[in-house]
Amino acid sequence: NLDKTIPLHSLKIIKSSGAETTRKYLFETSDGHGIESVLMRDKKRTTVCISSQVGCAVDCKFCATASMGFIKNLRASEIVDQVIQLQSQSDSKITNVVFMGMGEPFLNYNNVMEAAKILNQTMGFGARRITISTAGISSKIRQMADEDLKYKLAISLNGTEEKNRNAIMPLTKTHSLKSLVESAHYYYSKMHRFITFEYVLLKGVNDSPEDGNQLIDLLRLLPCKVNVIPYNEIGGDYSRPTEDTIHIFLKTLKDAPFTVTVRWSKGTDIDAGCGQLAVKDLT
Repeated sequence: NLDKTIPLHSLKIIKSSGAETTRKYLFETSDGHGIESVLMRDKKRTTVCISSQVGCAVDCKFCATASMGFIKNLRASEIVDQVIQLQSQSDSKITNVVFMGMGEPFLNYNNVMEAAKILNQTMGFGARRITISTAGISSKIRQMADEDLKYKLAISLNGTEEKNRNAIMPLTKTHSLKSLVESAHYYYSKMHRFITFEYVLLKGVNDSPEDGNQLIDLLRLLPCKVNVIPYNEIGGDYSRPTEDTIHIFLKTLKDAPFTVTVRWSKGTDIDAGCGQLAVKDLT
C-alpha cells in the first residue's frame, strides 16, 4: 500500500509553466526549499524528469542548477512524490521516469535507489522505464552493477579528454574520465545492458570533428548509445553550436560502432530543457 510506504504530498506545487507537450513544475518541500520537475508528452509516451537534490554539488559549468550550489538531498518520499503529483496533473498515464532533473543522483544514492524501488515495485514502473543519470561517480556505477539494479543507466560525458572534460565538469578531478570509462565497462560486463552516454554539444568546446573522432575512440569497445544534445543556453559563458557545426559533428559519428541519437530538447522556451533547471525564487 502506497500510503504506508511514503507520506503522500510532502511537496506542494507552487506554479507551473509551459504548454501541453512540455510543462515545468515548481515544488516547495516541507522545509521551504524549491525543486523543479518536468512533464513531457509525445505520441508514444509520457515522461517525467525528476530532481534528486535541492541544488547540486557537482558544479558542471554549463548547467543552471550548479548556480544554486548544493542545499540538501531529497528523501525517497520527496522524489516519489514528484511522480505522484505530476501524474495527477497529467491526462495521460506516465510511462517513463528519468532522474535527470536537479542534483546528482549518485550523490544521493540510497534515497534515489529507494525511490526507484518504490516506483518499480509499488507503483508498477518497469525497471527499463526508469533511467538514472550520473555525471560520473565511478564507485556508484560499480555499486549499481554489484547490486544487480536493472534500471537504465545514463552517463553525462560531454568531454573525451581529462583536461577538456575537467574544464566543464570539475568532478573529473576526483572522478577521472579513465575511471569513469573503466566503471562503464565493468557495469556492462556484469549487467549486459547498454549505457546511454549523453554528450552536450558546446560551441568551440567539444563540437569539432576531432572531438567526434575522439568520442568514437573512447567508446569503441563498449556496447552503448550516444545521445547528442545541442546545448540549451542559460545566459552564461557557453553557447549552442550553429546548425552546420551540429550536422558536421553528427556526420563524423555516422560510422561509429554505437547508436547515435540527437535530443532536440523540449521546453527550452520555459527553461525546462536539459541543464536549464534552477529555482530562482518560490513566488
